[in-house]
Amino acid sequence: MSATEQVGTDAVLEFFIRYLETERRLSPQTVRAYAHDVVQLQVWMESRGIRHWDGVTPAGLRDFLGDLWARGLSRRSVNRLLSALRTFYRFLNREGWATRNPLEKISSLKQEKRIPNFLDVEEVFRLMAAPDDGTPLGLRDRALLEWLYATGVRVGETVGLTVGDVDLAGGAALIRGKGGKERYVVFGRAARGALERYLSEGWPRLRGSPPEPRAPLFLNYRGESLSDRSVRRIVDRCMARAAAQRKISPHVLRHTFATHLLDAGADLRVVQELLGHASLRSTQIYTHTTQERLLQIYLQAHPRA
Repeated sequence: MSATEQVGTDAVLEFFIRYLETERRLSPQTVRAYAHDVVQLQVWMESRGIRHWDGVTPAGLRDFLGDLWARGLSRRSVNRLLSALRTFYRFLNREGWATRNPLEKISSLKQEKRIPNFLDVEEVFRLMAAPDDGTPLGLRDRALLEWLYATGVRVGETVGLTVGDVDLAGGAALIRGKGGKERYVVFGRAARGALERYLSEGWPRLRGSPPEPRAPLFLNYRGESLSDRSVRRIVDRCMARAAAQRKISPHVLRHTFATHLLDAGADLRVVQELLGHASLRSTQIYTHTTQERLLQIYLQAHPRA
């Protein structure tokens, strides 16, 4: 009898969950997802009469994945499950509850490339006109939207900005991105004008004092820093006012920023730097969007297309 059979598959799963919680310190949500993936394999094993984890072969694992694929599981979900099972089998091997790893020769599925969603220029103009700039919150909303479109900065980076990070006269700002990396972004006259009016008229009324360099740039109605969720609500509300027929996330403004720059002939590496992408590959996805648009325009305009 193997060590796994002596302990039992249910008990092994309990030990694995404890390992994820205490040693790996994963979030409760991630632990639940990993446990769910292992249970799926466990149920499949029982249906095949496999009584211990060492009984799962690479060929059997492919059958298991084929069953999930037939049930409509996405590539992303299959890859997440494979990641969970790899972690699980490394844990089994470490504890001596399995002598082999059936995932060693199983590769993750190639992810489908998603073409980013973005706004056209007319939609951008309607969105920018949506806030009521006769109120402090409306001034903030207009400045926020202009900022997101002008710079392509992430929402998390935006809500972390201070007043002192932004050089209005120079049209530039210091951004603290992922992994503590810093970069500079630039913005034009529309964003500068909206920020200047917000800081002179809206910000003091929300905060109850003049702008201070170390204070948050974008404030909520209590005069405190905006949250990521608040930014999403603002974008949703302004899209509804713009009579748009679809909902967008703030990240779509980042996609729009990159797409419009590339459409206008901007260098890909410049866009990479502005977006804060570590790899050029992350930026190249926007070239697929511009190529599709060029083809569409060509087919519509060329007499012999």
